[in-house]
Amino acid sequence: MVTARVERRLAAVLAADVAGYSRLMGADEVGTLEALKAIRREIVDPAIAEHKGRIVKTTGDGLLVEFASAVDAVTCAVAVQEKMAGREAQIAFRIGINIGDIISDENDIFGDGVNVAARVENECSPGGVCLSGSAFEQVRGKTKFEFDDLGERSLKNIDRTVRLYGVKLGNAPKATIADSNRPLPLPEKASIAVLPFQNMSGDPEQEYFADGMVEDIITALSRFKWLFVIARNSTFTYKGRSVDIRQVGRELGVRYVLEGSVRRANDRVRITAQLIDAETRAHIWADRYDRAVDDIFALQDEITVSTVAAIEPSLRQAEIERAKRKRPDSLDAYDLVLRATPLVDTGMPEGASQAVPLLARALELEPNYALAHGQTAFCNEILYLRAGRREENRAAAIQHAHTAVALGPDDAPALVYAAIAIGLVEHNRMLALETFEAALAISPSAAWAYSWGALILGWGGEAERAIEWGERGIRLSPLDPWITAALHGICMGHFLRGRYEEAAAAAQRAIRSKPGFSVSHMFLAAALAKLGRMQDANAAAERVMQLQPNFSSNGQCSAIGCVPVLAAPLIEAMRASGLPD
Repeated sequence: MVTARVERRLAAVLAADVAGYSRLMGADEVGTLEALKAIRREIVDPAIAEHKGRIVKTTGDGLLVEFASAVDAVTCAVAVQEKMAGREAQIAFRIGINIGDIISDENDIFGDGVNVAARVENECSPGGVCLSGSAFEQVRGKTKFEFDDLGERSLKNIDRTVRLYGVKLGNAPKATIADSNRPLPLPEKASIAVLPFQNMSGDPEQEYFADGMVEDIITALSRFKWLFVIARNSTFTYKGRSVDIRQVGRELGVRYVLEGSVRRANDRVRITAQLIDAETRAHIWADRYDRAVDDIFALQDEITVSTVAAIEPSLRQAEIERAKRKRPDSLDAYDLVLRATPLVDTGMPEGASQAVPLLARALELEPNYALAHGQTAFCNEILYLRAGRREENRAAAIQHAHTAVALGPDDAPALVYAAIAIGLVEHNRMLALETFEAALAISPSAAWAYSWGALILGWGGEAERAIEWGERGIRLSPLDPWITAALHGICMGHFLRGRYEEAAAAAQRAIRSKPGFSVSHMFLAAALAKLGRMQDANAAAERVMQLQPNFSSNGQCSAIGCVPVLAAPLIEAMRASGLPD
């Protein structure tokens, strides 16, 4: 018997994948696939061909490429990321590169060199390029690129530590290991993440029902001041994914994870839930509930009480009762708000326009529904600031915001939505902050209250508080899509203190979170102008005008109610970057 000879060789291996691929597919499967095809056709494949790479294999969200030269691999990766940075897309690649021994089997490659490249890519920030130490040694002094030393890392299933290096890309801040892969320290108090419940109904239309159930449980748990609760916008990034509970605990910095499933059929609903210790994977509590749909609020309370009781058996009954959130009398109104919520939370005029009619129908059924008023205020704030500044939107935002505050003094989400409109449209920052603080008194883990509060504080010129609130919001919800609001507040805080490098870094991170937000590019243009990096500032300014052709510096600051201490230097810097007055 003749044993086939194994072919080994030294090669540069590039591994790439799309950050948040499952979330993107869940939101828009067809659109995501079409965008990826266009990116491959227009950016990725031409760059690989130009730098003499060979595509070994592709997956739905990634690819593996072999190069004969580490310099070619790095140059190709940088070319891809720089071109991707100029696109208005939610898609961002993570790219890892390693030099190592590989085994070739027909058209595929295997071995340690491949495994390390894949693990290096896992450690990379979206939009970044990371190299192993072996790859860095091959390119040092041979390219125009600069690198950040990211230190020794323990990589999954690799029996040794590997030193990593990040390529400094254009306007990007200092390269870092991806926040989502760095274990976050556990808070001193009990901490929990509630993962999206799986919809077992076989009907995609019931997805909103499962999501609404989870959101209400998160809100109820957040009322306990002794409990650190991760916000829903971070936990929902795991939606539709098969997850490792220990990894979720590490990524979110929590001790406990609650997961479950929902099956709704006609007028009955069955829910299973289980509470797991993220470190040991031990099941602390589990239960199954079968109820009529008209008992759904009692069911939510029952799951919440069981969860907190499993974490803290000595919880007093008074605290349990206080966790029961005020709800509308009409289940139909509740249903309409659940359907509107994902549209509201896009933060975009298109979503707001679609949500407003649903919320109007909810308020016809339940005129005293505080959350519906709060969401209506937020939608009109979006439409006023980003879709023409019509007076009717401004008036509606203010009216519904004040109604939400009056009707929902114990409803944290309603108060947060209202506070945003009061601060950004009515320009009553004092009342807005009082309203945020009222929401936080009810729900101390409401990350988005801190994030949006940071934004209001920034426009109000309170530099240190803006940074403090923004950082607290990010810690409470490190994967939150609305991390953008916190980063805008942090950016303004650093800008006010003359820390323009830090301001640019915050703006760049905000762009990675929501690339289509013109304000993020505006902040970047201003910070780069202050740093004297005029070519980069001009490019950022051009991006603002592509996203918002009617943009004007004075108009932006006036509409948002920016205080003079920030408006004067900000407008001056925007003017220097090429943005119109």
